[in-house]
Amino acid sequence: MSGYRPTPRITSPPVRATARPHHWVTFFLTGLLLWACTVLVTFFTDNSNLVPTIVLLGSFLVPATVVIWAYERHAADLGPGLILTCFGIGGVIGVLGASVLESYLLSPSVWMYVGVGLIEEAVKLAALVLVCRRLRVGGLRYGLVLGATVGAGFAAFESAGYAFNAVLSIQGLSLDDLVETEILRGVLAPVGHILWTAIIGGVLFRERRGGRFRLTAPLLLTYLGVSLLHALWDSTSGIAVWLVARTTTSDFQRALFDLGYMPNPSGEQVHLYTVYDTAGLLVVSLGGLLWLRLLVRREPTAPIPAQYSSSPA
Repeated sequence: MSGYRPTPRITSPPVRATARPHHWVTFFLTGLLLWACTVLVTFFTDNSNLVPTIVLLGSFLVPATVVIWAYERHAADLGPGLILTCFGIGGVIGVLGASVLESYLLSPSVWMYVGVGLIEEAVKLAALVLVCRRLRVGGLRYGLVLGATVGAGFAAFESAGYAFNAVLSIQGLSLDDLVETEILRGVLAPVGHILWTAIIGGVLFRERRGGRFRLTAPLLLTYLGVSLLHALWDSTSGIAVWLVARTTTSDFQRALFDLGYMPNPSGEQVHLYTVYDTAGLLVVSLGGLLWLRLLVRREPTAPIPAQYSSSPA
Protein backbone atom coordinates (compact mmCIF):
# COMPACT_ATOMS: atom_id res chain seq x y z
CA MET A 1 0.00 0.00 0.00
CA SER A 2 1.24 3.42 -0.82
CA GLY A 3 1.78 5.85 2.00
CA TYR A 4 0.43 8.67 -0.05
CA ARG A 5 -3.13 9.82 0.44
CA PRO A 6 -5.06 11.81 -2.12
CA THR A 7 -4.91 15.51 -1.47
CA PRO A 8 -8.26 16.59 -0.04
CA ARG A 9 -10.23 18.96 -2.21
CA ILE A 10 -10.57 22.27 -0.47
CA THR A 11 -13.72 24.17 -1.20
CA SER A 12 -14.50 27.65 -0.03
CA PRO A 13 -17.48 27.98 2.30
CA PRO A 14 -20.65 29.25 0.70
CA VAL A 15 -20.87 33.00 0.74
CA ARG A 16 -23.86 34.23 2.64
CA ALA A 17 -25.84 36.90 0.94
CA THR A 18 -25.44 40.25 2.61
CA ALA A 19 -28.66 41.33 4.24
CA ARG A 20 -30.16 44.44 2.78
CA PRO A 21 -30.10 47.43 5.12
CA HIS A 22 -33.37 48.76 6.41
CA HIS A 23 -32.51 52.39 6.97
CA TRP A 24 -35.83 53.38 5.43
CA VAL A 25 -37.65 52.07 8.50
CA THR A 26 -35.52 54.14 10.86
CA PHE A 27 -35.85 57.17 8.62
CA PHE A 28 -39.63 56.91 8.43
CA LEU A 29 -40.22 56.30 12.14
CA THR A 30 -37.82 59.04 13.19
CA GLY A 31 -39.31 61.51 10.74
CA LEU A 32 -42.85 60.63 11.74
CA LEU A 33 -42.01 61.13 15.42
CA LEU A 34 -40.37 64.50 14.72
CA TRP A 35 -43.33 65.61 12.59
CA ALA A 36 -45.84 64.59 15.29
CA CYS A 37 -43.83 66.35 18.01
CA THR A 38 -43.60 69.51 15.91
CA VAL A 39 -47.37 69.47 15.32
CA LEU A 40 -48.06 69.07 19.05
CA VAL A 41 -45.61 71.80 20.08
CA THR A 42 -47.08 74.17 17.48
CA PHE A 43 -50.61 73.37 18.62
CA PHE A 44 -49.90 74.08 22.31
CA THR A 45 -47.57 77.07 21.87
CA ASP A 46 -49.14 78.77 18.79
CA ASN A 47 -45.61 79.32 17.52
CA SER A 48 -46.08 80.02 13.81
CA ASN A 49 -42.31 79.82 13.25
CA LEU A 50 -42.67 76.02 13.39
CA VAL A 51 -45.16 75.87 10.49
CA PRO A 52 -42.42 75.62 7.80
CA THR A 53 -40.94 72.67 9.72
CA ILE A 54 -44.30 70.91 9.67
CA VAL A 55 -44.68 71.61 5.95
CA LEU A 56 -41.24 70.28 5.07
CA LEU A 57 -41.31 67.22 7.31
CA GLY A 58 -44.82 66.23 6.32
CA SER A 59 -44.31 66.79 2.59
CA PHE A 60 -40.96 65.02 2.22
CA LEU A 61 -41.30 62.17 4.72
CA VAL A 62 -43.18 59.58 2.65
CA PRO A 63 -41.61 60.35 -0.76
CA ALA A 64 -38.10 60.22 0.72
CA THR A 65 -38.90 56.99 2.56
CA VAL A 66 -40.07 55.33 -0.66
CA VAL A 67 -36.88 56.44 -2.42
CA ILE A 68 -34.65 55.07 0.36
CA TRP A 69 -36.54 51.76 0.29
CA ALA A 70 -36.21 51.44 -3.49
CA TYR A 71 -32.53 52.41 -3.38
CA GLU A 72 -31.63 49.92 -0.65
CA ARG A 73 -33.60 47.08 -2.16
CA HIS A 74 -33.01 47.44 -5.90
CA ALA A 75 -30.34 50.00 -6.83
CA ALA A 76 -27.71 50.36 -4.11
CA ASP A 77 -25.02 50.04 -6.79
CA LEU A 78 -26.10 53.35 -8.32
CA GLY A 79 -24.72 55.36 -5.43
CA PRO A 80 -26.53 57.97 -3.33
CA GLY A 81 -25.35 60.92 -5.42
CA LEU A 82 -27.46 60.03 -8.45
CA ILE A 83 -30.49 59.32 -6.26
CA LEU A 84 -30.22 62.71 -4.56
CA THR A 85 -29.82 64.40 -7.94
CA CYS A 86 -32.91 62.72 -9.35
CA PHE A 87 -34.93 63.53 -6.25
CA GLY A 88 -33.86 67.15 -5.84
CA ILE A 89 -33.02 68.49 -9.28
CA GLY A 90 -35.43 66.22 -11.12
CA GLY A 91 -38.26 67.11 -8.76
CA VAL A 92 -37.66 70.86 -8.98
CA ILE A 93 -37.36 70.78 -12.77
CA GLY A 94 -40.64 68.86 -12.89
CA VAL A 95 -42.67 71.26 -10.76
CA LEU A 96 -41.21 74.34 -12.46
CA GLY A 97 -41.87 72.99 -15.95
CA ALA A 98 -45.40 71.90 -15.05
CA SER A 99 -46.20 75.29 -13.51
CA VAL A 100 -45.05 77.23 -16.57
CA LEU A 101 -46.73 74.98 -19.15
CA GLU A 102 -50.01 74.66 -17.26
CA SER A 103 -50.30 78.42 -16.75
CA TYR A 104 -49.91 79.08 -20.49
CA LEU A 105 -51.57 76.04 -22.08
CA LEU A 106 -54.51 75.16 -19.82
CA SER A 107 -57.84 76.83 -19.13
CA PRO A 108 -60.89 75.57 -17.20
CA SER A 109 -62.71 72.96 -19.28
CA VAL A 110 -63.95 69.39 -19.19
CA TRP A 111 -60.59 68.23 -20.60
CA MET A 112 -58.41 70.28 -18.28
CA TYR A 113 -57.24 67.31 -16.22
CA VAL A 114 -56.26 65.44 -19.37
CA GLY A 115 -53.97 68.37 -20.15
CA VAL A 116 -52.60 68.31 -16.60
CA GLY A 117 -51.78 64.62 -16.92
CA LEU A 118 -50.07 65.03 -20.28
CA ILE A 119 -48.02 68.03 -19.14
CA GLU A 120 -46.91 66.74 -15.75
CA GLU A 121 -45.95 63.29 -17.01
CA ALA A 122 -44.06 64.90 -19.90
CA VAL A 123 -42.04 67.23 -17.66
CA LYS A 124 -41.18 64.41 -15.25
CA LEU A 125 -40.04 62.27 -18.17
CA ALA A 126 -37.98 65.15 -19.54
CA ALA A 127 -36.43 65.74 -16.10
CA LEU A 128 -35.50 62.05 -15.85
CA VAL A 129 -33.87 62.11 -19.30
CA LEU A 130 -32.00 65.33 -18.51
CA VAL A 131 -30.61 64.10 -15.19
CA CYS A 132 -29.71 60.60 -16.44
CA ARG A 133 -28.56 61.39 -19.98
CA ARG A 134 -24.90 60.67 -19.11
CA LEU A 135 -25.61 57.59 -17.04
CA ARG A 136 -24.27 54.60 -18.96
CA VAL A 137 -26.76 51.99 -17.83
CA GLY A 138 -30.04 50.63 -19.07
CA GLY A 139 -32.64 48.11 -18.03
CA LEU A 140 -36.04 48.00 -16.44
CA ARG A 141 -34.89 47.86 -12.82
CA TYR A 142 -32.80 51.02 -12.92
CA GLY A 143 -35.55 52.83 -14.80
CA LEU A 144 -38.15 51.89 -12.20
CA VAL A 145 -36.01 53.17 -9.32
CA LEU A 146 -34.84 56.38 -11.01
CA GLY A 147 -38.29 57.14 -12.36
CA ALA A 148 -39.81 56.63 -8.92
CA THR A 149 -37.15 58.93 -7.47
CA VAL A 150 -37.97 61.77 -9.86
CA GLY A 151 -41.67 61.20 -9.19
CA ALA A 152 -41.02 61.28 -5.45
CA GLY A 153 -39.18 64.59 -5.74
CA PHE A 154 -42.05 66.03 -7.77
CA ALA A 155 -44.58 64.75 -5.23
CA ALA A 156 -42.64 66.17 -2.28
CA PHE A 157 -42.29 69.68 -3.70
CA GLU A 158 -45.87 69.69 -4.97
CA SER A 159 -47.17 68.53 -1.57
CA ALA A 160 -45.23 71.32 0.12
CA GLY A 161 -47.12 73.80 -2.05
CA TYR A 162 -50.49 72.24 -1.22
CA ALA A 163 -49.61 72.21 2.47
CA PHE A 164 -48.63 75.89 2.37
CA ASN A 165 -51.93 76.80 0.73
CA ALA A 166 -53.87 74.64 3.21
CA VAL A 167 -52.44 76.41 6.25
CA LEU A 168 -53.60 79.83 5.00
CA SER A 169 -57.21 80.73 5.75
CA ILE A 170 -59.37 83.81 6.24
CA GLN A 171 -59.26 83.27 10.02
CA GLY A 172 -55.45 82.98 10.01
CA LEU A 173 -53.21 79.94 10.05
CA SER A 174 -55.18 76.67 10.04
CA LEU A 175 -53.10 73.91 11.64
CA ASP A 176 -55.94 71.40 11.29
CA ASP A 177 -56.15 71.86 7.51
CA LEU A 178 -52.38 71.62 7.23
CA VAL A 179 -52.18 68.33 9.13
CA GLU A 180 -55.15 66.85 7.26
CA THR A 181 -53.64 67.78 3.88
CA GLU A 182 -50.23 66.32 4.71
CA ILE A 183 -51.64 63.06 6.04
CA LEU A 184 -53.85 62.58 2.98
CA ARG A 185 -51.12 63.40 0.47
CA GLY A 186 -48.59 61.30 2.38
CA VAL A 187 -50.83 58.23 2.28
CA LEU A 188 -51.55 58.65 -1.43
CA ALA A 189 -48.04 59.64 -2.56
CA PRO A 190 -46.70 56.12 -3.34
CA VAL A 191 -49.58 55.32 -5.72
CA GLY A 192 -49.58 58.71 -7.43
CA HIS A 193 -46.61 60.52 -8.98
CA ILE A 194 -44.12 57.95 -7.69
CA LEU A 195 -45.92 55.00 -9.27
CA TRP A 196 -46.64 56.73 -12.59
CA THR A 197 -43.08 57.97 -13.12
CA ALA A 198 -41.65 54.59 -12.06
CA ILE A 199 -43.65 52.90 -14.83
CA ILE A 200 -42.60 55.30 -17.57
CA GLY A 201 -39.02 55.36 -16.26
CA GLY A 202 -38.84 51.58 -16.41
CA VAL A 203 -39.96 51.53 -20.04
CA LEU A 204 -37.62 54.43 -20.90
CA PHE A 205 -34.56 52.56 -19.63
CA ARG A 206 -35.75 49.22 -20.99
CA GLU A 207 -35.93 50.73 -24.47
CA ARG A 208 -32.49 52.33 -24.19
CA ARG A 209 -29.89 51.10 -26.67
CA GLY A 210 -26.21 51.92 -26.84
CA GLY A 211 -26.47 54.37 -23.98
CA ARG A 212 -29.04 56.51 -25.79
CA PHE A 213 -32.67 57.07 -24.92
CA ARG A 214 -35.08 56.32 -27.77
CA LEU A 215 -38.59 57.44 -28.56
CA THR A 216 -40.30 54.13 -29.31
CA ALA A 217 -43.91 53.01 -29.64
CA PRO A 218 -43.90 51.25 -26.21
CA LEU A 219 -42.56 54.41 -24.57
CA LEU A 220 -45.14 56.62 -26.28
CA LEU A 221 -48.00 54.28 -25.33
CA THR A 222 -46.73 54.13 -21.74
CA TYR A 223 -46.61 57.92 -21.58
CA LEU A 224 -50.19 58.18 -22.81
CA GLY A 225 -51.28 55.46 -20.40
CA VAL A 226 -49.78 57.01 -17.26
CA SER A 227 -51.11 60.41 -18.36
CA LEU A 228 -54.58 58.87 -18.53
CA LEU A 229 -54.17 57.40 -15.03
CA HIS A 230 -53.06 60.83 -13.84
CA ALA A 231 -56.08 62.51 -15.44
CA LEU A 232 -58.49 59.97 -13.93
CA TRP A 233 -56.87 60.46 -10.52
CA ASP A 234 -57.37 64.23 -10.65
CA SER A 235 -60.92 63.80 -11.99
CA THR A 236 -62.21 61.48 -9.27
CA SER A 237 -63.54 64.35 -7.16
CA GLY A 238 -65.49 65.86 -10.05
CA ILE A 239 -66.77 62.46 -11.15
CA ALA A 240 -67.91 61.75 -7.59
CA VAL A 241 -69.84 65.05 -7.47
CA TRP A 242 -71.47 64.26 -10.83
CA LEU A 243 -72.49 60.77 -9.69
CA VAL A 244 -73.99 62.11 -6.47
CA ALA A 245 -75.89 64.81 -8.36
CA ARG A 246 -77.20 62.33 -10.92
CA THR A 247 -78.38 59.77 -8.36
CA THR A 248 -79.53 61.68 -5.28
CA THR A 249 -80.40 65.32 -6.12
CA SER A 250 -83.91 66.20 -4.97
CA ASP A 251 -86.42 68.37 -6.84
CA PHE A 252 -85.93 71.14 -4.28
CA GLN A 253 -82.15 71.15 -4.80
CA ARG A 254 -82.64 71.26 -8.58
CA ALA A 255 -85.00 74.20 -8.23
CA LEU A 256 -82.48 76.11 -6.10
CA PHE A 257 -79.73 75.38 -8.61
CA ASP A 258 -81.90 76.60 -11.50
CA LEU A 259 -82.45 79.87 -9.62
CA GLY A 260 -78.70 80.38 -9.31
CA TYR A 261 -78.26 79.15 -5.73
CA MET A 262 -75.89 76.38 -4.64
CA PRO A 263 -77.95 73.94 -2.54
CA ASN A 264 -76.40 72.56 0.62
CA PRO A 265 -75.70 68.82 0.32
CA SER A 266 -77.41 66.47 2.73
CA GLY A 267 -75.50 64.23 5.11
CA GLU A 268 -76.24 61.24 2.91
CA GLN A 269 -74.87 63.06 -0.15
CA VAL A 270 -71.67 64.00 1.66
CA HIS A 271 -71.17 60.38 2.73
CA LEU A 272 -71.91 59.11 -0.77
CA TYR A 273 -69.45 61.60 -2.28
CA THR A 274 -66.72 60.31 0.03
CA VAL A 275 -67.48 56.73 -1.00
CA TYR A 276 -67.40 57.54 -4.73
CA ASP A 277 -64.23 59.62 -4.45
CA THR A 278 -62.37 57.00 -2.39
CA ALA A 279 -63.52 54.19 -4.69
CA GLY A 280 -62.26 56.11 -7.71
CA LEU A 281 -58.84 56.62 -6.19
CA LEU A 282 -58.65 52.93 -5.27
CA VAL A 283 -59.53 51.84 -8.79
CA VAL A 284 -56.89 54.11 -10.36
CA SER A 285 -54.29 53.00 -7.79
CA LEU A 286 -54.98 49.31 -8.37
CA GLY A 287 -54.78 49.85 -12.11
CA GLY A 288 -51.33 51.41 -11.77
CA LEU A 289 -50.08 48.72 -9.39
CA LEU A 290 -51.33 45.96 -11.69
CA TRP A 291 -49.57 47.61 -14.62
CA LEU A 292 -46.34 47.79 -12.63
CA ARG A 293 -46.64 44.13 -11.64
CA LEU A 294 -47.18 43.03 -15.24
CA LEU A 295 -44.25 45.16 -16.36
CA VAL A 296 -41.91 43.51 -13.87
CA ARG A 297 -43.16 39.96 -14.46
CA ARG A 298 -42.58 40.24 -18.20
CA GLU A 299 -38.82 40.47 -17.64
CA PRO A 300 -38.04 37.87 -14.96
CA THR A 301 -34.87 36.73 -16.77
CA ALA A 302 -33.21 40.15 -16.88
CA PRO A 303 -32.68 41.25 -13.27
CA ILE A 304 -29.29 42.88 -13.97
CA PRO A 305 -29.29 46.07 -16.04
CA ALA A 306 -26.99 46.42 -19.02
CA GLN A 307 -23.80 48.40 -18.59
CA TYR A 308 -22.84 50.41 -21.66
CA SER A 309 -19.20 50.85 -22.52
CA SER A 310 -19.83 53.44 -25.20
CA SER A 311 -19.37 57.16 -24.59
CA PRO A 312 -22.08 58.90 -22.55
CA ALA A 313 -25.14 60.07 -24.40
